[in-house]
Amino acid sequence: MTVRPATTTLLAAALAWGPSPPAHAADTTITQQLNHWSAQAGAPGDAARGRTFFDARHGGEWSCASCHGMPPTGSGRHASTGKTIAPLAPAANPKAITDTARVDKWFRRNCRDVLSRECTPAEKADVLAFLAALR
Repeated sequence: MTVRPATTTLLAAALAWGPSPPAHAADTTITQQLNHWSAQAGAPGDAARGRTFFDARHGGEWSCASCHGMPPTGSGRHASTGKTIAPLAPAANPKAITDTARVDKWFRRNCRDVLSRECTPAEKADVLAFLAALR
């Protein structure tokens, strides 16, 4: 392959800028979130367990699916306020699980609503594995 001088100059200029910084330090992918919670749990998330967990009522009146729908690839509706909720599955909403602070906040809040406690790292990993598997 022959590289022309103009191409070499453009390539050198592009390399001088270096890699572009991430859009936001907290931005992640669902895979990164899944890896984080799987590491915290000491085992990989399991999509089948995540699906069961997502759809179960856990002794209360709500499940995750009560608001997010089953499967959570379409818009949901908050069970008590009626507010529309954007699709949770990344396949339907690529921005759904990209901000670590928001993911942590919503897991904490929603787990308390559904379970009356915080979710364990294993439960979070399982739900994320389920969401990542949806197409």
